[in-house]
Amino acid sequence: MPINTQHIELLKTRLKEPLPGRPAQERMIGRVVTMPLTVPDNAKPSAVLCLLFPINDELHVLLMKRREDRTAHSGQVSFPGGKVELTDENYLFTALREANEEVGIQPHEVDVLGALTPLYIPVSNFNVFPYIAYSPQRPVYNLSQNEVSYTIEVPLSSLMAPERKTITDVKSPATPNLISNVNAYVLADGTVIWGATAMIISELEVIITNLVK
Repeated sequence: MPINTQHIELLKTRLKEPLPGRPAQERMIGRVVTMPLTVPDNAKPSAVLCLLFPINDELHVLLMKRREDRTAHSGQVSFPGGKVELTDENYLFTALREANEEVGIQPHEVDVLGALTPLYIPVSNFNVFPYIAYSPQRPVYNLSQNEVSYTIEVPLSSLMAPERKTITDVKSPATPNLISNVNAYVLADGTVIWGATAMIISELEVIITNLVK
């Protein structure tokens, strides 16, 4: 079933209610470093923006391919986002600022629908705060050449289709000598989405699936 603009207000309302949380994230779990029992005190707060927008009324989600730079998430598919700076007002400010810096999203042109469950990433020691936003128009991109290789626009209904889920071998830049067998989303062109990004999508999928039943 196509997921379209009529579902935006339903999603905004739903995000104000209790979230499905970690069990929903772990449907697509894929870690190369074991999750500790608690988030470390020295974890680095960060935030990402999951932007939804219509193409021919069907909702799409914005992802991006990070540049190869030998960092922990080098070359991976992700949402725009990054670490909290001292001058950031809050986590939402971080998500919007990073989306502007990395892909050119203008904060005043999006409607923030709500937040998903924070997610700790052991391999980079980031504690990620995900936010969902909506743009009534397809974005005009201005990519950071130092951080982003290209953007990826995926219809939500296609991304959440059963055939998009797989288990595959991946290598993380943080553990180059280790091949891990992980849950992942795989796009029609073979692009693999795994790790924290897949876990965030998984929680969003659980929420939206219940909305469109």
